[in-house]
Amino acid sequence: MSKNIKIKKGLNISLKGEAIKEIVSLPLPETAALKPPDFINVTPKLLVNEGDEVTAGTPLFFDTADERIRFCSPVSGEVAEIVRGEKRRIMEVRILADKEIRYTPVDSTAARNFDRSKLIDFLLYNGAWPLIRQRPYGTIASPNDEPKSIFIPAFDTNPLAPDYNFLLKDSIPEFQAGVTILKKLTSGKVHINIAATATTTTVFTGCTGIQLNRFEGPHPAGNVGVQIHHLDPISKGEKVWWVNPQDVVIIGRLFTLGRLDCSKIIALTGSEVLKPAYYSTITGAAIKNITRDGGLAEKEHRIISGNVLTGHQISPEGYLGFYDAQLTVIPEGNSPQFMGWLAPGLEKFSLSRTFLSWLQPHKKYTLNTNLYGEERPFVVSGEYEKVFPMDIYPVQLLKSILIEDVELMEQLGIYEVVEEDFALCEFICTSKIESQEIIRRGLNLIQKELG
Repeated sequence: MSKNIKIKKGLNISLKGEAIKEIVSLPLPETAALKPPDFINVTPKLLVNEGDEVTAGTPLFFDTADERIRFCSPVSGEVAEIVRGEKRRIMEVRILADKEIRYTPVDSTAARNFDRSKLIDFLLYNGAWPLIRQRPYGTIASPNDEPKSIFIPAFDTNPLAPDYNFLLKDSIPEFQAGVTILKKLTSGKVHINIAATATTTTVFTGCTGIQLNRFEGPHPAGNVGVQIHHLDPISKGEKVWWVNPQDVVIIGRLFTLGRLDCSKIIALTGSEVLKPAYYSTITGAAIKNITRDGGLAEKEHRIISGNVLTGHQISPEGYLGFYDAQLTVIPEGNSPQFMGWLAPGLEKFSLSRTFLSWLQPHKKYTLNTNLYGEERPFVVSGEYEKVFPMDIYPVQLLKSILIEDVELMEQLGIYEVVEEDFALCEFICTSKIESQEIIRRGLNLIQKELG
């Protein structure tokens, strides 16, 4: 039975630069890369060397903690470079891509009828397993566990987020095939969550074998953590898996097309983009072709793989993050402001009524990366609770992590959150506390202590 849930706490951040509903077809990128840092707590072991020829679906590295979890090339071509960072940590495996992708063939006909155990082995072997993530910890799902449910968040409320109804309107058969496979991985429900107020295509409403839920309210109503909290909250020892809608399609293609086809559509957004639109590309694509076509303003800017709240800064020569369906370009905040906070603030976004901009509730803003201050004492001000729609005390949880009190962290709900759930708290924090970094520190600690 479907549920309708209304979220009251939260905050919508209206920015300029939303992608127009137009898909631009681009040629394949000259290079693509798989970046191990995209995968939380994965220590990679290389399976290829520079100069090796690969096809799309060839394993590039595996996780040393579980050798069955393999990470495969999204394109065919030559391994051009293995980029290493401090202590020789592998940062990128770059592929010089062919002009036309050659795929590793996959015999998927019999796999559609596999039982759960064989199906997991099939997904692991063919490189689709990293698409499935878990709560708690926000890591790749463990193939040794069985989740009590699986979530597919079919809408995103982050600033300038892509519209999944638009992205997947031509991928209905592949999406249904992916959902059918995911259904076999749990004895519980597969939840598809949509926005209550949006016009939704049949890619979600016509899907079978699922529970369809509708969420209403401001951001972070589209965060999967909020959805899990209200539908199937996690206690100690429990696991919930979740998959991004476009990744469900990739899983579906593995069984319908017999290949690991990592094609995806991403939204190029932000106030510094001259032609914000949707672009067809591939996982791990070099972004320079996309930003060149979209056009960027001729001033200093920051390119973010993902959204402005949870994304990661990349260089103009960088590569799309493995899980990202959005590129955002905003101004760098490195120039002084006349009068600072004494100005009327008609162009400044604020949660409070500090600036006159509160008189324009529907205004779209051009925000930069300026923090407008430095880190200050961490006090209980009640700010976090205004935008945090979970039955959790956010400030107390952060402080329990800072003192490394594992038992208190458990009592305060550490299993239900990951970094993105605290992104709004970090955004509105007058103390400039890096809440997301603290949450990751706590999750790593508790995973190390308890497994």
